Amino acid sequence: MIGFFEHQYLSYKKSHLRNLIALAKSDGHFHADEEVMIYKVGEKYGLKDRQIASLINEPVTEEWHLPDTHDQKMEQLYDLMQMVYADGVVNDSEILFCEEIVEKLDFSTKIVPWLLTLFDKGYRPMGEEWTATKVEALSKFVKN
Repeated sequence: MIGFFEHQYLSYKKSHLRNLIALAKSDGHFHADEEVMIYKVGEKYGLKDRQIASLINEPVTEEWHLPDTHDQKMEQLYDLMQMVYADGVVNDSEILFCEEIVEKLDFSTKIVPWLLTLFDKGYRPMGEEWTATKVEALSKFVKN
């Protein structure tokens, strides 16, 4: 039997993936590289392939699944930026999708071009660099 907190964390992981899947499908084409990225993130969260496939096959809804903490929000944005660059093409629909998400996360939309520049050409900030990025985002882009 799954405990309450385990259920909440599983729900968070699935919500995180649903957001990535919605972004991947936002340009009308679910690219194979985007699918690979979805599976990598799902595996990182301990989801089974069948669970990930089920999420991919769900219809995309207008319902947003938003994380609660600044760290969770930034992790969502980290994965969204990786998804934007997964197929090597940054589409206007993907940028618009990210802008909609950041507004719902209570960030200024100015964070989107800032992050796109940071993640340009598939670069992935890690460790202390990512920690510093999260702190900078908190001070520059969070709406009050």
